[in-house]
Amino acid sequence: MTTIERGALETSFNSLVEQLRAELSPDEQFTLTLTSEQSQFTRFNYAKVRQTGTVSDGTLQLKLMHDQRSSYQEFPFTGDVEIDQRQAQHALDALRQEVPQLPKNSYLVLPSGNATSRESHEGNLLPSDAVPSTILSAVADLDFTGIYSAGLVIRAYADSVGQKHWFATDTYSLDYSLFTAEGQAVKGTIAGNQWNHAAYQTKIDQSREQLKRLADAPKTIGRGQYRTYLAPAAVAELVNILSWGGISEASYQQGGSCFAALRRGEKKLSPKFSLRENFTQGLVPRFNELGEVAPSELPLIVSGELVNMVISSKTAKEYTLVANGATQDEGLRSPELEVGGLPSDRILTELHTGLYVSNLHYLNWSDRPTGRITGMTRYACFWVENGEIVAPIENLRFDDSLYQFWGENLVALTDFQEFIPDVGTYEHRNLGGVLVPGMIVENFTYTL
Repeated sequence: MTTIERGALETSFNSLVEQLRAELSPDEQFTLTLTSEQSQFTRFNYAKVRQTGTVSDGTLQLKLMHDQRSSYQEFPFTGDVEIDQRQAQHALDALRQEVPQLPKNSYLVLPSGNATSRESHEGNLLPSDAVPSTILSAVADLDFTGIYSAGLVIRAYADSVGQKHWFATDTYSLDYSLFTAEGQAVKGTIAGNQWNHAAYQTKIDQSREQLKRLADAPKTIGRGQYRTYLAPAAVAELVNILSWGGISEASYQQGGSCFAALRRGEKKLSPKFSLRENFTQGLVPRFNELGEVAPSELPLIVSGELVNMVISSKTAKEYTLVANGATQDEGLRSPELEVGGLPSDRILTELHTGLYVSNLHYLNWSDRPTGRITGMTRYACFWVENGEIVAPIENLRFDDSLYQFWGENLVALTDFQEFIPDVGTYEHRNLGGVLVPGMIVENFTYTL
């Protein structure tokens, strides 16, 4: 797909929707979803541009439902009305042959309602030809590696009952690492829809300071429990794992949710801990794959008390509940962990002696029903004594329960948040991220 103005793309999508509605038989229903982007990608290595280019891509998914049966086909979205209409007709014809041969699905959810929405967010991104000089101006003397992704991203939905949604936004993200001569790394991300060079420079300056610390001899840390500061990037990883069957209503009903004990009143979280879905910043569309619109804000845990889980229409139908706009996988889409009262200049003082953990990776549930999570520390992590960074540490494995680090062991949350973007680019450029503070916890458990 060549670069096309966003207005022309919307016009083409709308024409396609009208064609499908006109073609449909009275006993058929459909949903049509669009994933599209016009993106610039620039890769850096050793503070030099190694690859740069643009991608214009789009995929349409047409799902046909008839007699409690359904199937779908995907085909490219070109933005050319005639081509797209021809491809849609071919897909519809093929689905009409396929669907009658499939078994019935008693939990098939048909589109319903009359929701419509349109959001179009225009950003202020770096001009394509200014990307290399702007980014490298702050890191020319460093071993800098990263990928800059930016441009227009579109998500759209329409169905046979009249629902239609359009979401378009300009966004950028820079995911980078700085390396020492010995191969140790400091990682950072910055993202948004307005390029802010001062914020970028500040981020790089902070990474430089950590990089200098990594030149010191590492301190060996034995297994055990340590007072720990988890920076926002590390906290984001812990929040993200809740999408793996943690906050899902279906997971709870099937006995797999980490919050089952909280819901039954058998365990507690700290009153300092509050988590919600927050769509008010317009980072991701509120509509899901059925055109249902989530509340602009959905509280999940308030002052340590579970008040909602995310419920899809399929789960609601199966267990006679009320859906709240969740996607079928019942994961978090725009999570926000609320701040506490710890200012940035008091973090090391409050930590006093323990571990400063910048990042985590390789997270997984070690025992989801009890809320136990395992993973590794990563990148710039340090040993702190008496409020001063003493030495970097080697990577450690942790294994701890969220009922501990978000429960009785939660000491403090910072009074600031960072937006940790989803920088995934598999198949398409991802939207959204996690808005989280940092946190200090007591007795965080490291197993090796």
